[in-house]
Amino acid sequence: MKSSAMHLAAAVCAVLCVTATASRATEMPPDRIKSVVDQAVRPLMAKDGIPGMAVGITVAGTAYVYDYGVASRETRQPVTRNTLFEIGSVSKTFTATLASYAQVSGRLSLQDTVGKFLPSLRGSPFGQVSLLNLGTHTPGGLPLQVPEAIRNNEALLQYFKSWQPAYAPGTYRTYANPSIGMLGWITAISMGQDFTALLEQKLFGALGMRNSYIDVPAAKMADYAQGYSKTSEPVRMKGGLLAAEAYGVKTTAADLLRFVNANMRAIPLDKKLQRAIDQTHIGYFRAGPMIQDLIWEQYPYPVALPALLEGNGPNMADAMPVVEIKSHQPPREDAWINKTGSTNGFSAYVAFVPQKHLGIVMLANKNIPLGDRVTMAHQIMTQLAM
Repeated sequence: MKSSAMHLAAAVCAVLCVTATASRATEMPPDRIKSVVDQAVRPLMAKDGIPGMAVGITVAGTAYVYDYGVASRETRQPVTRNTLFEIGSVSKTFTATLASYAQVSGRLSLQDTVGKFLPSLRGSPFGQVSLLNLGTHTPGGLPLQVPEAIRNNEALLQYFKSWQPAYAPGTYRTYANPSIGMLGWITAISMGQDFTALLEQKLFGALGMRNSYIDVPAAKMADYAQGYSKTSEPVRMKGGLLAAEAYGVKTTAADLLRFVNANMRAIPLDKKLQRAIDQTHIGYFRAGPMIQDLIWEQYPYPVALPALLEGNGPNMADAMPVVEIKSHQPPREDAWINKTGSTNGFSAYVAFVPQKHLGIVMLANKNIPLGDRVTMAHQIMTQLAM
């Protein structure tokens, strides 16, 4: 009896604590949010020579978007709520969501092997890799990019047919565009539709993301920001094999913030899609300071800045031994969940803490250091969480 009463009290306390947190967050003055963001963004723009940025903050489901600078140095067009940015590898989180949706819909299982969907690879080492390995960067060692000599799908399949793993699947994390790219390709096969069409028409539509694209339509090109390289040369992303699946999304801060809110159950969604999103937060492997989910990366919250910098640092792109979480870690509320993204001319960072009902989106039209993005986001989130 005493034990039951204690459990009930704990449950009531948990509900009240979450409600209190949400209430405090809802009552946060908008002027304070803007002040916190301004104080972090403006020094970063000056330090890294960033032409333009869009920063989105979600607090208890309420979205705030702040625009800075110009979308193009040449035209001096300001960044606005409609400005489209390349988000690089943050695109992978949409591919993961689509794969999870296919699993929830019974079209595939993450335990399936590549060979089940690509008969030409059956009997090869790559054909025996699981879809889960593809979505967690653990298939056994792939290069960061598709080799330049490979120019078409036939050559790509031949490459995978002759591929030999450097490690046993599930033992090392090697961050690789071909890995998630193939998960996206197979997801599209399982759903019987072109990947780009699935993403733009099905997923973006269901999420209410009305200004998100793989292929920016002509009518929206005026909103497409000009990107700038590390040396400030004008550059935009060029397509390529598996680009759509791995790093091809262009979107606005407002749209990406809507996706963050979907990941924190802060907007109404179809139940099947919400379940699919939730399942991308399952933890599968421990890799250095972080836990590898289905593309998303998470840390126990609260998290210190050095751990975030290590987990999002350049060394994480190298081969790293992982430890499988045998029973798989269920989605947690007390987690900092994040993903970085880069193209030659753009930078992106997304992070959210479900327990705090707090999230951030950072988009810039220049390629800047990962550590600068993470530091800025951690500064803003820490102050807003107080």
